[in-house]
Amino acid sequence: MKTDIDIHNHSHFSFDLWLTLIKSHPQFKAKRVELFASFFDIKKPVDEVAKAVKYYDDLCNSINEVIGGNVDTFEIYLLILHALEVDLRQINKDQLHQFYQKSEDLFLEYKPVVIFENLHQLFNEIKNQGKTINILSNTGFIKGKTMRKFLINEDLDQYIDFHIYSDETNCSKPDSKIFQEVKNLLKNQDLDSRQILHIGDNPIADYKGAKDFGFNAYLLTPKI
Repeated sequence: MKTDIDIHNHSHFSFDLWLTLIKSHPQFKAKRVELFASFFDIKKPVDEVAKAVKYYDDLCNSINEVIGGNVDTFEIYLLILHALEVDLRQINKDQLHQFYQKSEDLFLEYKPVVIFENLHQLFNEIKNQGKTINILSNTGFIKGKTMRKFLINEDLDQYIDFHIYSDETNCSKPDSKIFQEVKNLLKNQDLDSRQILHIGDNPIADYKGAKDFGFNAYLLTPKI
């Protein structure tokens, strides 16, 4: 994916993750559905499990974008389990933690694909100009702590000055509070908002959210 992002006219760069820098490994979601079904001993066909997982993933993402909050990963699990007629009284928090750990291991095994062409080169050029970078990502099934592990493994974390994830702030794009968090974490507190460029693929959460807050924004249309 090539872009014509001008790195010379901005001082700080805020990047979305999903479908901006990375996309899921082609086998990961199917493997996660299989893991979910087996771990919770679900007595439904795997395609029905997959349908429920996608439905609640999309629904909770939409809720987050409309309300500006963050539906917890474990809450999403429980919604799916309820839809699949699992008795929630038989589920405890330890099981949810255990499943998350297994899903994180699977995620790091079937790791995301970097879709942003020459990403290391771009980040390196930005940093060599003395400028700064953050990650700003809404999360669902994959928590911010797991994304950090992935970025470290990909040697990308070295370029990133700070990370903001919706599960850690309990706030989601396009809500102004999460863009304010970018401002709050900048070392240069006097930096004009127009000197901050947010890059993302979502016209509402990324582009409109950033513009409404006062940042500049760049809307990517990745070919995936």
